[in-house]
Parts: sequence; C-alpha cells; structure tokens
Amino acid sequence: MKGVKRILITGAAGNIAGSLSSRLANDPAYDLVLVDNLSTGDPANLPPPGERVRFVKADVNDQRDIGAILQASRFDYVFHYAAVVGVKRTLEHPVQVLRDIDGIRNILDGARNTGVSRVFFSSSSEVYGEPVHFPQSEETTPLNSRLPYAVVKNVGESFCKAYHQEYGLPYTILRFFNTYGPGQSDDFVLPRFLLKAIRNEDLTIYGDGSQTRTFCYVDDNVDATLRMLNSNKGLNDTINIGSDTEITMLALAEKVKALSGSSSQIVHLPALKEGDMRRRLPDISKMRSILERPITGLDDGIRSLLQFYRSKGSC
Repeated sequence: MKGVKRILITGAAGNIAGSLSSRLANDPAYDLVLVDNLSTGDPANLPPPGERVRFVKADVNDQRDIGAILQASRFDYVFHYAAVVGVKRTLEHPVQVLRDIDGIRNILDGARNTGVSRVFFSSSSEVYGEPVHFPQSEETTPLNSRLPYAVVKNVGESFCKAYHQEYGLPYTILRFFNTYGPGQSDDFVLPRFLLKAIRNEDLTIYGDGSQTRTFCYVDDNVDATLRMLNSNKGLNDTINIGSDTEITMLALAEKVKALSGSSSQIVHLPALKEGDMRRRLPDISKMRSILERPITGLDDGIRSLLQFYRSKGSC
C-alpha cells in the first residue's frame, strides 16, 4: 500500500511492546515486524500474524539475527524495547543484563546503515538511582545507580545521543516508570498484589512498606508514544513516561485489598539489600503536553486490571 510505514518492534512479546504492537497492528498505515527471543516475553501479548504483521523469533543481542532483519526490511521506525527486566531477575542475572548493550549497538548500527527515520529507545526510571531532586526531571539525572540494569539503560541513552551527534540518527528516549496492564507478568508488584488479592493470599511487602512508586496504566504509555510517532514531538529528546501520583507500597497493598474486596493479610518481609529505591516521583510535564488528556487514575487502572483477571478466571 502506498505510504505504508514499516516498523520494527523488539521485545514485542513484553507488556508495553505487546500493547504497542496490538495498537499498530490495527492501523493500516503500518507494516510490522515483531521480534522477541521469548526468554521472558509472553506470546499471548503478540497481535495475530497477518499480511501486515510478521513475528520473528530472534535475539537482538546476536548481530547475525537482527542484522539480517534490519537489512531485509529497511524500516522507517524502530522501537527497541527488548531487555532483561524486573528487579529480582536483573539482580540474579547481571551478565545477561550487560549483554543487552550488544543489542543496543546492533540496533543503532543497523538503523543508521539502513536509513531508519527514528529509533525509540526504552529506558527506565532506574537511571535516576536514588534521586536527589523531586519530582525527577529529565534534565537532572544524577546517574548514581551501580546496578547493572541501570548502567545498561544509561549506556543505551548515551549511545542514542552519540549516534545522533555523530551520524545524525534521530532518536527518542522513553524513560518508563512502572507501567502496568493486562500484559504484565506477575513477578511485578501490581499484578502480583492483584492476583494474590483475588485468591485471598498474603500480600508481601519488603521492609516497612514506606518506599514509594508511581504506576502508569499501559494505555497512557502507548497513547503518548503513538502521538510521538505521528509527529515530531519528543524528537531527539528524553521523555519520562509514567504517572505523578505517588503511593507507598503499604498504601498500595491496602488499596488493592479494598478495591478487590479481599481478605488477604499484609505480611512484611525483610528489606531488600539492593535494588529497592526509596522513592520514585517523575516530572511528567513533557508527557502531559504530548498526551493532551488526563492521566488514568490508579483506582480506575486497578479496577480495569481486576476485571481483566476475573474475566480470565485468574483465581
């Protein structure tokens, strides 16, 4: 079809990338190639294959795998979302996390050599480490985390900026703060709480539960990203993607209990030795100006996810 844009999405079987893929699959303006090695991704998150949607099981960290895909298709846009994610998983497999640097370089090299118009790179709130400024602004990054996952995301951001400066490759860095939705696996806090609450099982939190997080419903994440894809917004810039409603882990557990009508007990575990930052609160001014609609409230997002789990019989 004339004018159809070709898009590559890596890590496409993940929570955010799967939601993005499904939205784009319904738009005849785009042809999609979806890549995932399925080491942690769920095939259920992928849209059905079709004339405009093709899935390739491949490892972006292997240049032979991803290089052939980039050369064959000549993409207009690339979303590089493939990564080892999750605090527990990244702490237990630091070498695997560091290998993701290979994938970043493979994507950027392939993109600049094949005329890609823009690379969207999924970074993380973890780049802020233990922040010293609140809210956490894209312009005041302390870069003080030594955890392999945060280091890799910092390196990825630096690569994007360097490739733009030296080769003129356009980029957008998306710093994701906790994004939840139907495609998120249950080793993340909100799905874990909700599924345990539905089953009336104990809700476990680390330490006293005073550490804070914010939670972004996946539709807000995807809507903001699509607005950037269809405009010059966010071009050669870094954007926090999240919510600015801060909540403690203890209050989150109590909220989940109340909204689900659960009889679960809240149980405190010893505090984690590393990886559990005390506070997260992003400045989402840029995201709000791009999204141009209200952010989904946490109560509404939790109710939507509860309805999804119950409709799937997740109890």
